[in-house]
Amino acid sequence: METLYKYYRKRIETEKNTLLRYLHSEIDWNERLIGIVGTRGAGKTTLLLLHIKETFPDKSKALYVSLDNLWFSKNTLTELCDHFCAYGGTHIFIDEIHRYPNWANELKTIYDNFPELHIVFIGSSILEIYKSDVDLSRRAVKFELHGLSFREFLALENVMNIPAISLEEMLKNHSNFASDITSKVKILPLFKTYLEHGYYPFYREGLKNYYMKLMNVVNVVIETDITSVEKIDYNGVYSIKKLLMILASLVPYTPNIERLSHEMNLNRASTLKYLSYLDKAELINMLLPPNKGMSLLTKPDKIFLNNTNLQYTLTSDRVDEGNMRETFFVNQLIVGHKISAAKKGDFLVDEKYTFEIGGKNKSFDQIKDIENSFVAADNLEIGWGNKIPLWLFGFMY
Repeated sequence: METLYKYYRKRIETEKNTLLRYLHSEIDWNERLIGIVGTRGAGKTTLLLLHIKETFPDKSKALYVSLDNLWFSKNTLTELCDHFCAYGGTHIFIDEIHRYPNWANELKTIYDNFPELHIVFIGSSILEIYKSDVDLSRRAVKFELHGLSFREFLALENVMNIPAISLEEMLKNHSNFASDITSKVKILPLFKTYLEHGYYPFYREGLKNYYMKLMNVVNVVIETDITSVEKIDYNGVYSIKKLLMILASLVPYTPNIERLSHEMNLNRASTLKYLSYLDKAELINMLLPPNKGMSLLTKPDKIFLNNTNLQYTLTSDRVDEGNMRETFFVNQLIVGHKISAAKKGDFLVDEKYTFEIGGKNKSFDQIKDIENSFVAADNLEIGWGNKIPLWLFGFMY
């Protein structure tokens, strides 16, 4: 076990990131069992390490472990917790939970047998905590960490660090917010940089190989994360990769499931299932019809890549500006809001607000007679009336 403790201390000592992500303040860390899911590369591990550094003057009271460590090939998580508690440990932080066989059952056992222990576990965004074989719904509180917002990117770059803005506040006072921000920085060049490589925190490791690393992340998500949760063979992995690349060349895509299934040589049910996996893994965003919940039988109205960084990684051609604008808008609004395709305009948010997305000269012609309608305009520093700068929607988390 000494190997695990040495690794933990080294990770704490070498963690240089100082930005506490938006999710940190939303979590009640006093809960005894907390699950944090999110796509690979979003910063879940860093969130835990920073929390430990900020919260535990006595680092021996806490322990961070990753379950992909070879130590767990011959030892169990329960054995570790038993030893940890016997020596006065109170909080254990568990990474890569989805890589551990029978994880839900063992977490339940640990939770019941070690009442003095607080447990935080993190895993793939495709992990369905409440649908595991063992019911953790009465025990675990689940949170989801998304990639960096534009606001967090600016904070990480030490440009500015301001509180998040709610959608309602923005719609009422966007001109004031935008004026205050643009009086301090040239926002449009920074926004362009964020769209290209600012969503995943590991961009700070260096930009030269960023897209190659991101492609590796995509492969690991499909080959390892999805297959660790869902029963998929080699042919299924190949089909999911092929499906993602087809979508990358088409998005934003209004799906014809029959045609897509034919191109994939799959039946309709398999196509919808694989789309669902890509959506849960946060490689794509599927917009469902209003008032429709996610299910394997639900046909999405429109499909986007999850974020603009993936566009630059997966598309060989020049990235389309209109596509990029809509992808960014969906990516930022989907955190904390319900977003669907609108009958008029581009998007319906929270079943109340209609948005049209475009350049700075975009008109209201398509939505002029719709109540609570707005234009989100790119290449615009400060808006007026119901025309709002697109970049400002990156300040909502």
